Amino acid sequence: MSKKIKSFLYNLICFAILFVLFRFLIDKYTNLTGLFIPITAFVVATLIAPKFQAVQTQDGEKIFMRWLLLKGVREVG
Repeated sequence: MSKKIKSFLYNLICFAILFVLFRFLIDKYTNLTGLFIPITAFVVATLIAPKFQAVQTQDGEKIFMRWLLLKGVREVG
């Protein structure tokens, strides 16, 4: 499997987990109703989710991660 596909899947999985989590939390603990619940969960999950990117380096293709909650860029795989 290509590193670009892996980075896309990592992005998708992290976003999906956070979206479902925030959708449940927003529904349970706020007074929002209707379409505002998934829209708010989408915005929060988009901002909080780690971003993965496949980059071609001299050593070959590598996956790097940048996250709002961690300082700097980290190599994942």
